[in-house]
Amino acid sequence: MRFTAWLVLLATLVLWSGNWIVARAVRDDISPAVATAGRLLVVVLALGPFAWRGLVEKLPRFSARDWKIMALLGLAGGGLHLSLQWLGLHYTTATSATLYLSTAPIFILLLAAPVLGERIVARQWAGVALSFAGVALIGMQGRLVNPSFNLGDLCALASMAMWGGYTVFLRLRRDALGMVEYLMLVCLLGLGYMAPWVLAELALGATLQLSGAGAAAVLYSAFGSLLLAYAGWSYVVTRLGAARAGVTMHLMPAISVVLAAIFLGERPYWYHFAGVALILAGVALASMRARALA
Repeated sequence: MRFTAWLVLLATLVLWSGNWIVARAVRDDISPAVATAGRLLVVVLALGPFAWRGLVEKLPRFSARDWKIMALLGLAGGGLHLSLQWLGLHYTTATSATLYLSTAPIFILLLAAPVLGERIVARQWAGVALSFAGVALIGMQGRLVNPSFNLGDLCALASMAMWGGYTVFLRLRRDALGMVEYLMLVCLLGLGYMAPWVLAELALGATLQLSGAGAAAVLYSAFGSLLLAYAGWSYVVTRLGAARAGVTMHLMPAISVVLAAIFLGERPYWYHFAGVALILAGVALASMRARALA
């Protein structure tokens, strides 16, 4: 049983990592907003038969606070987070973009202070600084003289900042929705947030006619990296525990670099390794308990 859980965990991390590889591979076949809206629509249609009755019953009992928190979750995690990933991968490599996955704990730490009132101590600020030094090294491609920062890297960072916000807002939930109901509502709200972006893309000439590769990417993103990966993660957390499973999230950049090399022919450079080492060192410093440090 434990061996099965570890296999499911590996498959889940590969599915999540693969979403970045797929987005980079089809960047010329589908626009970011259309891809994201398509993913959300597929999920809503898939979950609708299972979640609709529960939503009709429970939503009238939502308080104003419940709606406010759900609106924030839909904004941070429902669509814009993913569309920034897809947009960023038009301008930067999957190898660079996926290394920013390791910054998620730093953004969670920074956002937990104003939202949850958690205090950040000097040691944690040092970890934040160290992590962002690694971000700068990757973003500037090791060019410390006459540096430049890629737009795609900025989009990937913004995506992880939104994911950090989504994670923090999750701790504020008090509603009675089941997980399938919750996921469908977040996707519905995400579609609402994505509508202006989709309309803007259409006005600028984007097309809704999908190529075979674009359609396959949307289906993979919906079923692979969302529904299957989410089900796998829930199974793993139940069998192995949240703490043990959570630590393995740091394997995703390594998995993504390997997948990018295999499927996209991308080669990592020295600044990728040095940058992610600084990021992980900063995360470790910011997460270290004061007792362990003493």
